[in-house]
Amino acid sequence: MHLLPEPARRLAAWCALALLVAGVGWVGLRLCGELRTAVTPVLLALLGTALLGPLHRRLVKAHVNRSLAAGLTCVAVVAVVGGAVYIVVAALIDTGDQIVASLKDAARGITDHFGAAGTSLDDLASNGRELLGKFGGTAAHNVISGVSVVGETIAMAVLALLLVFFFLRDGDRATGVLRPLAPDGNADTVEAVARRAFRAVEGFMRGTTFIALIDALCISVGLLILRVPGAVGLGALVFVGAYIPYLGAFISGAVAVLVALADRGFVIALWTLGVVVAVQVLEGHVLQPVIQSRTVQMHPAVVLLAITAGASVAGILGMLLAVPLTAAAFGVVHELRERGGEPADTD
Repeated sequence: MHLLPEPARRLAAWCALALLVAGVGWVGLRLCGELRTAVTPVLLALLGTALLGPLHRRLVKAHVNRSLAAGLTCVAVVAVVGGAVYIVVAALIDTGDQIVASLKDAARGITDHFGAAGTSLDDLASNGRELLGKFGGTAAHNVISGVSVVGETIAMAVLALLLVFFFLRDGDRATGVLRPLAPDGNADTVEAVARRAFRAVEGFMRGTTFIALIDALCISVGLLILRVPGAVGLGALVFVGAYIPYLGAFISGAVAVLVALADRGFVIALWTLGVVVAVQVLEGHVLQPVIQSRTVQMHPAVVLLAITAGASVAGILGMLLAVPLTAAAFGVVHELRERGGEPADTD
């Protein structure tokens, strides 16, 4: 090793460090994948705690018992989330037949225009029994798998809600748990890093919720003016989708345009698209810089890369968790950099 020049030794050291970090990260991701039914509720509970923490602290300051305050907070979030899901599902069910009918009309128009033999909807319907008999076993297996996934999701959601209760109630004791686990002389640093990471996640969740609320209100008002059916439900869908930056807004906006096209026609659909684009421009050039710059500062390219990486690792759930986890990592890096630049004590 000493025969190599100094630059080569430095490069080798950095490569070894990169390989070590990548190996530890890969093992960590594999473990999280194997233990996803336990890891996922913990991560979701941390996000919920970051979002609901201010409400819980207000209740505690109003001299409400910590356990009761945590319980009331959990009941409130269940009511809000349940109501939003009900509104979205009800609105989409009400307009579902219109969407399907418009798609069928479009399919008929395409087949009539191109005259493709054997591709009409009637031909597809006549072959449905044969296809069902051929792939019935696979379909049954998929249904069973889907039921198991739904059951697992419900179980994780219940566990996450219970963890939110405990995190809210016992969050003030977290410092006492972390300090004994820290290496000698680094307890203050570990505590500061943990607080900075949680504040970054809390700021991201708070800022995203405020932006999502403004987006949902603006789009709901625009859809009500255009008399698009299910405007309130579509607004709720926009609110939920805002927690997945960029992609969530695209999906919820596409659903709104599709509903407008199915019920009100092409012109109203164009106006709906204009409303969605205008709200997204307002968010990207006004709301994001003003609100998120006070909480978490991340370049849009970093956000997109984080979402892509999260989707490749854990699908939709990874997309939801990627940005707040990246915000926590940025908070840790900033805290360590600030502490590294502090002058050493001369006592």
